[in-house]
Amino acid sequence: MSTSMQNLFPSFSSELLLSVEHNATIKNIPAGEVIMRTGQYIKNTVLVTKGQVKVYREGDNGEEFFMYYLQPGQACAISMICATRNKTSQIMAKVVEDAELIMIPLSLMDQWMMEYRSWYEFVIETYRSRFEEVLEVVDSIAFRAMDERLEFYLKRHQEACGCNMLKISHQEIGTELNTSREVISRLLKKMEQRGLVKLHRNNIELIAIK
Repeated sequence: MSTSMQNLFPSFSSELLLSVEHNATIKNIPAGEVIMRTGQYIKNTVLVTKGQVKVYREGDNGEEFFMYYLQPGQACAISMICATRNKTSQIMAKVVEDAELIMIPLSLMDQWMMEYRSWYEFVIETYRSRFEEVLEVVDSIAFRAMDERLEFYLKRHQEACGCNMLKISHQEIGTELNTSREVISRLLKKMEQRGLVKLHRNNIELIAIK
């Protein structure tokens, strides 16, 4: 595990990598499985080594509000906060591509913060980057019209997967942007007419999203 861990988490010191290898648990989680639920106590923090995890808020009626993706080499900041403060989760996390996760027990969190400078800096950087992502989402909701929010949403998905072909339905987008499928379909059609996207049966091809 050390070689792949070193590639994915290059800021980790050799001592920290050894501690992760000796104390953490590796789990392989299939796509579609929810690994964190609202109201759940968090007993581990999660490092992603393979696959992709979607982090989102769930409404009272089951609607989803997309926040961000976790990619290989990243950690869940919210699980870190909840674990260290013994708080319940306020978000949901679901595996969207078969994932390999490293589960780090709560008991090690404070210990590593004191023992390993590289872990302390990684945690702080994780908090900072996730906070900036959440601010972008808030700005999108507060200051952008739905067509701009849709472009922002598609761009974030493009950056997350590193691809121009998104396998996502109009209904899924509507659910995550808290609007109807019909509104999303209409806006996507307008974007296609402007040459920004090309709509396929089960995919959206991004052509000129900036």
